Amino acid sequence: MNLLHFALNKATMDILKDLTIGIGKRIKAIRKQKALTQETLGLITGIDSADISKYEAGKINLTLKTISRFSIALEVHPKELYDFDLDITKYKIEE
Repeated sequence: MNLLHFALNKATMDILKDLTIGIGKRIKAIRKQKALTQETLGLITGIDSADISKYEAGKINLTLKTISRFSIALEVHPKELYDFDLDITKYKIEE
């Protein structure tokens, strides 16, 4: 693996981590705004409430299917889950 490929992989992992955390925070904020408990959201989505907690904390990677489930359950457009600040400039690929 060359250095450029390694740098791209690292940048990808870094942004994935930050996206996972950011989306998790948005899920939690919207859930609370709608006065839903993790248990209730779990019942609506079919996701165990312990996993809801992990998603909200950014400890589990989200799939498009999972994002869709949260979007439907929270009655928001999926883009609402991505509505957070992300400094894209910090993911530069350096050779």
